Amino acid sequence: MRPGTLGRLALAGTRTDTVRVALTALSAALAALAGLAALTVLAIPTPPATDDNGSRWSEQYSEALLREPGLRGGTAFALLLLALPVLALAGQCARLGAPARDRRLAALRLAGATPGQVTRLAALETGVASLLGTVGGLVVFLVAHELLDRPAADGRLALPTDVLPSPVALTATVLGLPAVAAAATALLLRRVVTTPFGVVRRARRDRAPRPWFALLVPAGVGAFAGYFPLLHWLERHEVQAPLPYLPILVFVGGLAALVGTVVAAGWFAHATGRLLHRLARGPAALLAARRLTADPWAGSRTFAALLAAVLFGGGAAGMRAHFQTRYDAERAELRAFGEVSGGDTFYLNAIGLVDLAVAVAVTIAAGGLLVALVEGIVARRRAYAALVAQGVPRGVLGRSVAWQALAPAVPAVLLALTVGLLLGRFLSGPVRAGGGRYEFCEATAAICADPVARTPYLRIVDSPERYVTPGVPLESLALVGAGAVAAVALTVAVGLLFLRASTTVEELRAT
Repeated sequence: MRPGTLGRLALAGTRTDTVRVALTALSAALAALAGLAALTVLAIPTPPATDDNGSRWSEQYSEALLREPGLRGGTAFALLLLALPVLALAGQCARLGAPARDRRLAALRLAGATPGQVTRLAALETGVASLLGTVGGLVVFLVAHELLDRPAADGRLALPTDVLPSPVALTATVLGLPAVAAAATALLLRRVVTTPFGVVRRARRDRAPRPWFALLVPAGVGAFAGYFPLLHWLERHEVQAPLPYLPILVFVGGLAALVGTVVAAGWFAHATGRLLHRLARGPAALLAARRLTADPWAGSRTFAALLAAVLFGGGAAGMRAHFQTRYDAERAELRAFGEVSGGDTFYLNAIGLVDLAVAVAVTIAAGGLLVALVEGIVARRRAYAALVAQGVPRGVLGRSVAWQALAPAVPAVLLALTVGLLLGRFLSGPVRAGGGRYEFCEATAAICADPVARTPYLRIVDSPERYVTPGVPLESLALVGAGAVAAVALTVAVGLLFLRASTTVEELRAT
C-alpha cells in the first residue's frame, strides 16, 4: 500500500471519526503545552555567584518557584504530572466510535489489506491526529509566550517569558508525542486480529480480577514509610551519596501505589457487581451488576486518570497538614519569646499550587470519563434500544448507568485518598519544632527598646526540640473526594443526555 493511499485512508471516516481525531488532537495539544511549560522552566539559566547573589537566584522573577534553582526541578515535575490525565483522556478518545472503525477496518481486509497494513493504518490515524495537536499546542504556546511577557511595576516577571526551550527540545516535543502515540497504538493492537468479517481478540480475560492491589499498595506505602529511616541510616553511616537511592525508592513506591490503586478499581467493580447481583432487587441495579461483572476492567481503564489525580490530592492534603503544623509551631514558639509575627508560608503557598494542579487534573479526567461514558452508551445502543422496545423504561437504563459508574468509583476514590494521605505523611516525615536559640529581655518594654540599656537584662534561652504529629486533614480530604465523586456524577448526568438518542427504535437496525 502506497504512503499516499495509507494517509488518505487514515483521514477518511464518518463524523464520529472526525470527532475522535479532533479530541485526540486536543489531548495532544494539552500534553504538548504541559511539556513545553516544563521545558521552559528547566531552560531558565542560573546566574553565576556574586557577592550580592551568592545563592545564584534568578531575581528577574517574582515567584520563588522560578527564582530558586533548587525548586525548578519540582516545578517542572509538577507540570509534567498534568500530562498524565491528558494522556489518559487521549486513550479514552481513541476508543470513541470503535465499532464503526472495526467495521471499516474489516472492509479494508475484505478488499485485500493485510493485518500489518491495517495496524499501520490505525497507528497512522492516531499519529497524524496527535501531530496536528502538538503543532497547534506549539502555536498556542508561542503566542501566549509573547502575550504574557508583561513585567510588573518592579520589573519582575510572573512567568518565564524571557526564555524558550532549545530548538531540539521543541522539535522533540512536537514530533516525539505523536511518535509515542502511534507506537502505543500499534502496541495495543498486537493482541487484536482484524479479519475480513470483523475484529476479534487473540486473548480474552474472562476470569475475575485478582486482588493484586493488596500487594502493590502496601509495597508502595512501605517504600515511603522507609524513606526517613533509610535517610537517617545513610547519614549515621556517613554514606556520601544518598541522593541516588532515595529518588528511586520514592519513584518505585509511588508507581507501585498508583498501579495498585488503579488495579483496585477493577477488583472493586467486580466485587461490587457480585454484591449488587446478590442483594439488589431493582432492575437498574441488576443490569449494572451484570455489566460490572462482565467487564470489570472497564472501571480501571475509565477511572485511571481520576484516581491518579485523587491520589496526588490526598498526598497534597497530607503535605499541607505537615506544613500547617510546622507553621503553627513556629508561630507559637515566636510568640512565646515575644515575637508577634513570623513563620514561613512559602511551602503552604506551594501546596496551594499543587491543589490547583489537582483541580485541573480532576477536570481533565472528568472529560475522559465523559468520553468513555458516551462511547459505552453509543457502542451498546442496539442492546439499549432492544430493552426499550421490550418495555424497559429509559429511567431504569439511566439509573443502571449511574450504578455502573458510581458503585466502583466511591470505594476506589476512598482508597486513593487513603493511599495518597499515607504517602504524603510518610514523605514529609514528623514535624520538628523548637531547637532554636532566642534572646529574651527581662525588663520593661521601655528598657528593652533601648539597645544599650537592655544589655544587662538579656538572657539567652534555648528552645527544647520536640516533635509534633500533624492531624488528619479531614476537610481537605473531603473536598478532594467529594470533588472527584461529584465529577463522576456530573459526567453521568451529561452522558445520559445521549441515552435517549441511542435508544430509539431506529437503532435496532444498527450493527
